[in-house]
Parts: sequence; structure tokens; C-alpha cells
Amino acid sequence: MATNSRGEGDRVGHGNTFCALPRLLGGSQQIMQMLLWPLPYLESLGTWRPGADLLYNFSSEASLAATGVKMKIPASVHICGTMLALLSLLAVLQTATARKNDIDIYSLTVDSKVSSRFAHTVVTSRVVNRADTVREATFQMELPKKAFITNFSMIIDGVTYPGNIKEKAAAQEQYHAAVAKGESAGLVKATGRKTEQFQVSVSVAPAAKVTFELVYEELLKRHLGVYELLLKVQPQQLVKHLQMDIHIFEPQGISFLETESTFVTNELEKALTTSQNKTKAHIQFKPTLSQQQKSPEKQDTVLDGNLIIRYDVNRTLSGGSIQIENGYFVHYFAPEGLPTMPKNVVFVIDKSGSMSGRKIEQTREALIKILDDLSPKDQFNLIVFSMEATQWKPSLVPASAENVNEARSYAASIKAQGGTNINDAMLMAVKLLDNDNRNELLPAGSVSLIILLTDGDPTVGETNSTKIQKNVQKAISDKYSLFCLGFGFDVSYSFLEKMALDNGGLARRIYEDSDSALQLQDFYQEVANPLLEAVAFEYPSNAVEEVTQDNFRLLFKGSEMVVAGKLRDQSPDTLSAKVIGHMHKQNITFQMESSVAEQEEEFRSPKYIFHNFMERLWAYLTIQQLLEHSVSASDAERQALKTRALNLSLSYSFVTPLTSMVVTKPEGQEQSQVAEKPVEEENRHRKVYSGGSYADPSFVLRRGFSRQGVARFPPGFGVGVGGLPERSGFRGPPHAPDAPLPPYPSHHLTHASLPSMAFLVPDSALPAEPDQAMLHVVDTRIKETTTTVPASELPAPSTPPYPCPPACSACPRNCVLAVPAPIQAPSVILPLPGQSVDRLCVDIKQSQGPMNLLSDPTQGVEVTGQYETEEARFSWIEVTFKNPQLQVHASPEHVVVIRNRRSFAYKWKETLFSVMPSLKMTMDKTGVLLLSGPDKVTIGLLPWDGPGEGLRLLLRDTDRFSSHVNGTLGQFYQDVLWGPLEAADDSKRTLRVQGNDHSATRELKLDYQEGPPGTEISCWSVEL
Repeated sequence: MATNSRGEGDRVGHGNTFCALPRLLGGSQQIMQMLLWPLPYLESLGTWRPGADLLYNFSSEASLAATGVKMKIPASVHICGTMLALLSLLAVLQTATARKNDIDIYSLTVDSKVSSRFAHTVVTSRVVNRADTVREATFQMELPKKAFITNFSMIIDGVTYPGNIKEKAAAQEQYHAAVAKGESAGLVKATGRKTEQFQVSVSVAPAAKVTFELVYEELLKRHLGVYELLLKVQPQQLVKHLQMDIHIFEPQGISFLETESTFVTNELEKALTTSQNKTKAHIQFKPTLSQQQKSPEKQDTVLDGNLIIRYDVNRTLSGGSIQIENGYFVHYFAPEGLPTMPKNVVFVIDKSGSMSGRKIEQTREALIKILDDLSPKDQFNLIVFSMEATQWKPSLVPASAENVNEARSYAASIKAQGGTNINDAMLMAVKLLDNDNRNELLPAGSVSLIILLTDGDPTVGETNSTKIQKNVQKAISDKYSLFCLGFGFDVSYSFLEKMALDNGGLARRIYEDSDSALQLQDFYQEVANPLLEAVAFEYPSNAVEEVTQDNFRLLFKGSEMVVAGKLRDQSPDTLSAKVIGHMHKQNITFQMESSVAEQEEEFRSPKYIFHNFMERLWAYLTIQQLLEHSVSASDAERQALKTRALNLSLSYSFVTPLTSMVVTKPEGQEQSQVAEKPVEEENRHRKVYSGGSYADPSFVLRRGFSRQGVARFPPGFGVGVGGLPERSGFRGPPHAPDAPLPPYPSHHLTHASLPSMAFLVPDSALPAEPDQAMLHVVDTRIKETTTTVPASELPAPSTPPYPCPPACSACPRNCVLAVPAPIQAPSVILPLPGQSVDRLCVDIKQSQGPMNLLSDPTQGVEVTGQYETEEARFSWIEVTFKNPQLQVHASPEHVVVIRNRRSFAYKWKETLFSVMPSLKMTMDKTGVLLLSGPDKVTIGLLPWDGPGEGLRLLLRDTDRFSSHVNGTLGQFYQDVLWGPLEAADDSKRTLRVQGNDHSATRELKLDYQEGPPGTEISCWSVEL
């Protein structure tokens, strides 16, 4: 679209029609307000019905701040029947915005050094203002909630403006003064499940340069057998010098290392490199400008997502690893090879009315899966509560197949209604365990756990939170461990956290999202395998001092205990340690020694490891534990604990819940921005959806548009059909989601290909609003390569419709055009190596229960699936690898990857790049998920939404199958014999597989292997 110098769109008149498209300009103070209203009910993606429009509503008074021009759009405008590509409109927005964003990031580096689990991350960004006027740059990044910011500074015109760490109370006056003046004083806020966002804005003079640097530190926690470091990559523009370096040093040795990214594409793969030896690893990401571009003709970046590093260390059945540096020590304890202790579990499940809908469905789903994971040695019971509490069985029962099946049926019948009586439910759970313990029904050497799941505060019975906490603590009396799960943000997390910590457990928030059931299952996996209880660490009193927590109630498989402390001035040359614990029916003691001199030397040699890190690790761990202990401490003890935590925070410059960082700025700019550590309870009523990430450095001008040219609209903007709340003065069109559908059917015409287009149509053909001027844009993007012809455009026949005769120039008014059926995609396409026929199309017509699609023990892979013959599609497909141990479960909704008993959920058509030992997993925007590796057959999965929609399986590199491959599909990679073409019909022949004959027919099919829309192919088709 061409624009004139006044910033108005070119106008083209023709007869009584008139087209006007305003140029969108982002001003420094005002923005063009746009409202996306998806009015109609779309029967399905790729179909259009009368009124199926996307409306862009420009305000009648649209201020163009950059020109000062005000454009008034008439109340009624006739729009010409001109076609405009919707993507072109977005491109115009992006181009216009890009020209206005003058803050240029010319260098962005992230340097993360991980020394013995302790991560020290430095984010440095250098920007320049290329405008001829003052511009405001906003520095943003996301960091882990468990991390402590240790430093932030800005260098402007050679002058450094540091952040100063102060006691929180001392910064309150500055903080409240800034809020009173309307300034954004709070620099840190929670943004995701695991993240907090740090943000600072500063005015930048023309041609001036600014350097931002932020430093944070965290102790990586072992979770289900892995340590995880996450970094956010979102520069929002192309960066000339962009580099990320992650250095890892682990004296115990690195046992495995894997990287995962949600933005790395095939083009970016070469920019990500990994090198590793026994104790060190270096991961570098350094893309060129061309690699960062979405496409050669576009200047926007593809970098928007997470870079995740996962690893573990070597360990044995021993007292762990003691590491010493600069007068401090850290002791890591996670012995391998211990047997799992039997457990007694009481599940306490909230079924109050607030749990109705998706919450209770996900709870049932997770509970059924958890019940399946119980060990036969375990005992369990269920309590559900709303107004009253009800127990499933009078006592705990063994986790036998019969009892688990009965419990599954009970769990599936749970329905949500009524109030929330947490007090009675918890006391019932404790009484159950007490009675069984008194009657000697609990196995000797077993561990007893109570797991509470609730989504709200108590509303029935005892509703005073403090009294409930006291009642539960008195009843448990240190006999059992309590774990509290808060579902969503309507529950007081601090209430659950204190109740759990009072009773030797922990609390966890379950986020309302599509993967809530997986979150519940993952939590259970954390506590499913207790290894030791009553674990105590002992060190010589003449050797150490100021030791962190050294007594723990339970050690679970996949976790790790960490103890740190100072060495005394006159400590021995060798530090000895003893770890005592209780395992199933016996006590166990681990003893070990560590040479101080050898350990000190080991940490001096690596050139890239930051020194004195162990002292900071000790301070970090001490502060975290002091804050945690203060939750369950008495009032007098709480103040002492907080005072010590505050002093350490100030001494080591940590931004904690007790301290604040005051960010200074040049004279004349707001002087009192304050960074404070958010706490979980502050986010009680804030919805946070799928999970966040870690370092997110970006700069945004405070205008109507971001660097990517996307307008910042109010919450809820563009939420999709049926997702917009009702607004007074606006009405939806006929056939909206809440209106009944018309009685007539829709008739589909098939196209080989139809591009994504947006049509501007006369407003006379659409529902009108007399007081609003609207551009009526009809989105006809076709995902299923079909277009819908509304039956209203066909005359209603007086008699049943019959086909029109061929070549009919004047068909009768009551005939219906015959439409050929679309070419379908087969159930599976098999490439057959070494055969004259290179592709075989297999359609599954008979299936009972899960199918063994293929299995190759030499390859170490198995593929199973459930095929629904009535719907002619797979409801799920599962791929299992032996090395590495990995399971990929695909459903039409998402992909779930299970590794190390940990589940990761991914949505289809999201970029994914994961490299692990001997296996690579990738997914692109088409939704094709590929699992490949050296000398492995490549297995692919995708959610096909073309004709014959459903999950699809694809295979590549099939010449790598061994002679032991088998299964419904695997059999075709054994000896296959093709018969000759039939004399009467050369489109038919016989295929013999393992002694069985199959009729094969040459047919046209749709090849789904590269994703929609697919291409027509000719293949031999076989039915099974």
C-alpha cells in the first residue's frame, strides 16, 4: 500500500464504491486503537459462513501522533470489493513500526558460569539511539524465581549508574514517593511459573550509547535426576553481535548433557555448538544476522523462546561429594543404588464446587495415572471432601491390581459440588494413619505421606486458617509428612505452605493450564520413591562452623541434599563427614573424607570459573533456608531468622524478600525506581499460564507498537472466536457461538490450493452497526483445502435434490452440482528401501485395542498406537526408545515427552529443538515432530488436519531397520514379494508379506509427510 506524506492511505474511487485504508503510525504518546472482533461462529478452520468476518474497528477519532492529523471515519462507509492479503496488512504494520523504532541493540551477550551447581549469569546489552531526538529504551529480562539479583548497572555517556542494595524498609520512602508520582517504581514482577521479570527504562539522547548489565545467581536444584538451567532469548530485533556462552564445571564428572530450545530451526542449528569432556562443558549460541532473520526479505528476528540446558553428574553409593574452595565447603548427597522404601499414602482431594469443569477432569486424570504408578509394596486410601469429608475405605489397602482398579473407578466418579471443609478432611487423613499404625497395619520401615489437593480457602466447618494449621500440626505430631498442592490462584498459598512446612513437607502451586494433570503427576513422581528418612550430617566441631541445615526428614529418588559451611581457621588438612539415615528396616551410615589442599587446587585451575563462588553459594543457601524456616517459626524465632537473613543479604548484595535495589539514573530522570523480590502470595489472583523462561533481555519503545510491529492491545485482544467478552453497544452476528446454527447444511468445494487471503466485501452484505464505521475483512484461510458454499445461496428445491446433468449450461433450479470427494491421506505412508515400488500407502480398517505398529530391538525402538476405525484416525501414537530412555506420547491435543520420570508437554506447531545423547528431537511450525539419531531410523509424528484428518506417522532412513523388525507396519520391512500386475487391470497386484497375501491397488493419495496442505501422489494402497 502506498502512503502519502500526510500519513493517510491512498483513496481509490470507482462509481459509488470507496476504499480507504489509513496508514498506521505509532506515536510516542498515542497509538491507533484497534479492536479485533471475531464476530461469527466458524464451523471449522477453513470454512466460511455468512457473516464470517474479522472486523478491524478504527476509532472514529484516530489520532496520528506523528503528524498531528486527525482522521474522522464516516459512520457508514461502502468498501469496495478489493482483495487484500491479511499478511500484507501485517507486513505494512511491521514496516511502518520498524522505521520508528530507533533504539538499536548492537550487542547482546549472556554469560552463564555454572560451578558445582551454582550458576552466575551476566546479561550485557549495548544500545544506541539512532534518532535525532531523545528516545526511551526499556531493558527487560526474565530470571528464575529462585535466583537472587546481585548487581545492575547502566553506563551512559561514560558514567556508571549502579543499583544499590538496601534494607527493604529503608527503600520504602523512595518507593512510595515514586508510586505517588505515578512512576513505575516496582522493577521486578512475577511473569511465569518459574520466572520474574526485571525492567528498567531510561531516556537516551540522540546518538548516545547505553550499556546495561544485570547479574543474578542461583543454586541449581536437582529435580527428578537432572539439573536445569533456562535462559530466555527474545531480543525483539536483529542484533549484530549476539552471543550466549554457558560454561559448566562439575568435579564429580558430567554424566549426561542435553540442550533444548523453543526457537532453534534448521537454519539456526549450526549456531548452537556444544563441547564436553569429563568435567567441563561449553554451550555456545552465536547466530549471524542472516541466521536470525525469519526470511531474507524481512528484518524481524526468529529468536523468541527458551534455551534450556539439562545435565547430571556421576555419583556412586557413597557419602556424596565434598568440595572445598577458599575456606568454604559444600557437601552434595544423592547416593545411587538405594532401594525404595514402601510408603503409605493418603490422597486428600478437594471436590468442592469451585473444582468443577476442567479442574476436576484433570484431577481425575492425574489421580488415575498416579494410582497406576503405585508400587505393590505401597498402601493407600482416598479422601474426598466438600461440605463433608468422605473416605473411600475404612483403612489403607495394599496397592494390588484389584484395589487399584477399584480406586480408579472411584476416582473417575468424583464430581465437584459444595463448600470446602479442609479441617475435617485433614484430621480424617491423620486419624486413618493413626488407627492403622495403632493396629500395626502399616509395614515396618515404611514412610507415611499425606497429599492434599485444594483450589480454595476453607469455607465450611473451621474456616480460621491459623486454627486449621494448629489442629493439623497437633494431630500429625511429626509422625507423617504433609504435602500441599494449591490448584490455581484462588487459594492462599501461604496458608498451604506453612501447613506443609510445619509438618515436614512442602507446598507446590498447580497452574491452571492444559498440562495441569501432568503437573500433578510430576509432583507425585518427586515423592513416589523415598530412599532414606531421618538423615543427619555430622562434621568435626573443630573443623567447621556456620553450617547450613544438616538434618532432613526424607530423601527422595532423583533429588539431592546440600549442606554448606565455613572451614575454621585451624581446621585439619582433611575434612571428614558422616551421613546417618534410616532405610527400610535398618540404619545406614556413610563416611567419607576430602583433602582440603586437593579440593582448593581443583577450583583454582579452570580459567572460566568465577572464584570465591562457594562462599556465595553458602550465603545463598543460608538465606534461602532461613527464609523457609521463618515461615513455620514462632513469632520470636521468626524475627531472629529474618534479621540474620537480612544481614547476609546486605553483606553479599542479594535482592531477597528482605532487601530492595534502588536503581539510580541521570539527573532529570525519575530517580526512585526500586527492585524488590516478589513473593508467591502477591500473585494470588494473577493467572499465569504456560511456563516461562529465564533471561529475557529486550528493549521496547513505549509506544503503540513493539519492535515486531504488533500493537499492544488491552488484555483479551484477539483471543479468537467466542473468546471476547460481551460489550455493551455491540452485538454479535447471526450464528455466533451462543446462537443456534442455521438448519441448512454447508456444501464443500475442493481446491488443490488456495492461498491465505483476506477479502474486503461490501458492507451491505454483512450485519451493520449504525453507529460504528467498520472495515469488513473476511478470513478465508483454508487449512483443509476446502471452501464452504452456504446453502442459503442455493435455491431451496421443491423436491429432493438430484444431480445436474453433465455439461449443463442451464441446469434446473432444483438440482445440486455433484462435488467430487477430496483425495484422502492414508493412515500411513511407508517408504520401502530396495524395492521397485518406493512408497506403500496403508489404510487400517480393523483394529482392536492398542496396536504394536513396529518394534526393532536392535534399534531399541517401539511404536504403538490406538487406531479408531469408526473415526478412521489414530487417537494416540507412542514412541519408546531404550537409549536414551525416552517416551514420546502424541495425541491430537499435544505431545508429552517423558524422560527420567519427568513429563514435558509441547503444543503442536511450536518450534522445538532438543539434543540429547544419541537422539535429536525437532518440531517446526508445520507441526512435523522428528525423532532422529546416528544410525537410527527417523520416526516422525504430525497432527494432520487436511482431508482424512488425525495423527499421522512417517518414517525415514528405513534402510536402517534390522532384520528383527516386526509389528503391524514393521512386517513390511521384512521380506516383501510383489506379484505381477494383473492382466485385466494393471492397477492391481498382490503383495506377499511373511506368507500372507495382500491386495494392492494403484490409487491417488494425499502425501501428508511434509505437513498441510499435502501433495497428490500415486502409490500402491493396501488395507489391513
